[in-house]
Amino acid sequence: MIRLEKRPQPSRAWSMATPLVAVLATMVMGGLLFATLGKNPVEAIRTIFWEPLFGEFAFYYRPQLLVKGAPLVLIAIGLSLGFRAGIWNIGAEGQYIIGALTGAGVGLAFYPMESWIIFPLMVLAGAFGGWAWAMIPAVLKTRFGTNEILVSLMLVYVAEQLLASMSLGLMKNPEGFGFPGSRNLQQYDSAHNAELIAGTGMHWGVVAALIAVIFSYVLLNRHMLGYHIRLTGEAPRAAKFAGVKPARLVLFCLGASGALAGLAGMFEVSGPSGQVSIDFNVGYGFTAIIVAFLGRLHPVGILLAGALMALTYIGGDIAQGNLGLPSAAIQVFQGMLLFFLLALDLLTNYRIAIGKPEVA
Repeated sequence: MIRLEKRPQPSRAWSMATPLVAVLATMVMGGLLFATLGKNPVEAIRTIFWEPLFGEFAFYYRPQLLVKGAPLVLIAIGLSLGFRAGIWNIGAEGQYIIGALTGAGVGLAFYPMESWIIFPLMVLAGAFGGWAWAMIPAVLKTRFGTNEILVSLMLVYVAEQLLASMSLGLMKNPEGFGFPGSRNLQQYDSAHNAELIAGTGMHWGVVAALIAVIFSYVLLNRHMLGYHIRLTGEAPRAAKFAGVKPARLVLFCLGASGALAGLAGMFEVSGPSGQVSIDFNVGYGFTAIIVAFLGRLHPVGILLAGALMALTYIGGDIAQGNLGLPSAAIQVFQGMLLFFLLALDLLTNYRIAIGKPEVA
């Protein structure tokens, strides 16, 4: 009989190989999905992974990797801090939305004044908005013992309603002929998150994502707080004896992840998106969970995983346009990646054994 047998120690080899195997399994099963839909599976996979990098119009798509990848990396870095400590923030999408609203709100409040200080104030407001929204599940958990998974997730739907309300009400463009949505911040120089180098996709959100990767790496490997985060996730009982204060750790991890998600929302609404609209949020907060686990909760791994996920976004859009693949199929394809990652991750702690178990 085939059974799972617990390993004496987690397999480092499997831990490193799981993301690669999960990507390959996703390609195979995704190909079968596309074939079921009547599309050429080889052409579909090639379009998703090859065209954005080396295709005829790669010169246009490559900068989009930075545009799409930056918010994913920024959010995933924040989530990974909590995940490593066993603190589960599933509501980054809501924090992303609130950060966009507070950041854009500051910019629109100054319109049409031109000043260099407006954009820095928007950055601070975006980070504060995401932080404040994350503090709701953090305080409820530390004070009343509520489950941060449920509270943070439910707050996503509250944030979405606030987004709709602002798009139709307080932030609605008075010169927009009645259409929902705010003024276009791309047309307001002092509030615009413009490209730093024309044609590269490099904007301040990309810079912030790279800084977050470096900061997270230093924190986790060179600072006592990072040691407490890792210890709490790996050995909670030992962490108590080491003097770790769980409440402070919850407040820090949820606050940091909320602030980074809020920054991602602010950089997006002031840059690539350009305006507050009903459909502003595109699921970055949820996709970042896949990025965090695909990157093994390691800062460098998250950077690479963010680039890969951005590739599936761009390649998926190309496949929809060129091959007629439905958007839902692309979303299922991305979901497969997390499914296979979690399923194969089981082999890190267990191995497949054949035969009857030995009786002690």
